[in-house]
Amino acid sequence: MKALVITRFGGPEVLEVQEAPDPHPGPEQVVVKVEACGLNFADLLTARGGYAGTPKPPLIAGREFAGIDVAAGRRVMGYTQWAAFAEKTVAQRALLWPVPEGWTAEQAAAFPVNFFTAYFAFWKAGLIEKPAGARVMIHAVAGGVGTAAVQIGKILGVEMYGTSSSEDKLARVRELGLQHGINYKKQDYREAIKDLTQGEGVDAVFEMLGGEHVAKSVKCLREFGRVIVYGAATGETPQLDTRLLYAKGASVHGLWLTYLSQNRSLMAAAWQQLSEWVTAGKLHPVIGKVFPLEQAREAFTLMQEGKNYGKIVLKVG
Repeated sequence: MKALVITRFGGPEVLEVQEAPDPHPGPEQVVVKVEACGLNFADLLTARGGYAGTPKPPLIAGREFAGIDVAAGRRVMGYTQWAAFAEKTVAQRALLWPVPEGWTAEQAAAFPVNFFTAYFAFWKAGLIEKPAGARVMIHAVAGGVGTAAVQIGKILGVEMYGTSSSEDKLARVRELGLQHGINYKKQDYREAIKDLTQGEGVDAVFEMLGGEHVAKSVKCLREFGRVIVYGAATGETPQLDTRLLYAKGASVHGLWLTYLSQNRSLMAAAWQQLSEWVTAGKLHPVIGKVFPLEQAREAFTLMQEGKNYGKIVLKVG
C-alpha cells in the first residue's frame, strides 16, 4: 500500500510517499481503507520529532482519517496516534465513529481532532452548561480547532472573541458566529480585549501559541477565569509566572487529546453531545484546501506558514 512516511526528523522535506506493508489489527482494532486524512499541527511536531512519544523514523505519519471499515463495510471517521496517512490503517474500535449522513470523506476526516478538542476546551473551561454572559477568546480562530470552537460556542450562546492575522479570515469566521474579531497584526489582543469588555476580561482563553502568550492570555481573564492550553504553535516554550494567577483567582489547564482519548467514558459522552449537534445540522467541518497524498509536502508547508483557513485535508487514492 501507499503511505506517507516520515523518513527522518525535520521539515516537510522529510516526507515521502512510499510502499509499505499492509497493517494488521490487534485486539479491539479494525482495519480501515482510508479515503481522506485530516492534517493537524501535531503532525508537524511529529515530523520534527517534537511530539511526545513519537517513535524513531521511519514511521507512517498521521492521526486522523475517514474511510471504510473493511470488516463491517461501514463508513467511519477515526483517531489514532500514528500511521493514518496511508491507504490502510488500523484503529481502536472505541475511536471510530460513523460518518454523518451526507458527509464526504473529506468532511469526515476534518472532524475528530478539531471538534473533540474544541468540545473539551469548553468542557474544561466549565462552559458546557451555558452560564449566562460567558466570554471566550479563541486564538487562531480561523484554524481547524478555532472554526470548530466558534460553531460550538454559537450553540452554547457564548460571546466569542477571536484572534487572527487576516481581515479576510476574520470576516469568514464571523459568518460562522464569531462576534468580535481581533487582527493581532494591527492591534495588541490584550488591549483589544480590555477595550471590548470595558476592562472586565473574558472567562476563558483557548491558547495554542505557547511562549509569551500563556501569560499574556492570563492577563485577558476576568475573575476566576481559565486559560485552556492545548498547543504551542510558535514552537516556543510556554512562559508563566504562576504568581500572575493570584490576583483574579485564575487558573491554567492543559488539554491533550492523546491523553483524553484513552478515557472511553469521557470520549463517549463527548461524542453523544457532538453527534446530537451534527444530526441537528449545527456542526460542519470547515475545509480550507484539499491536497492529494502525493502533495503532502505542500500541505505541511501551508500549515507551517500559518496561511491556511480551516482544515487542510489529504485525499488518499
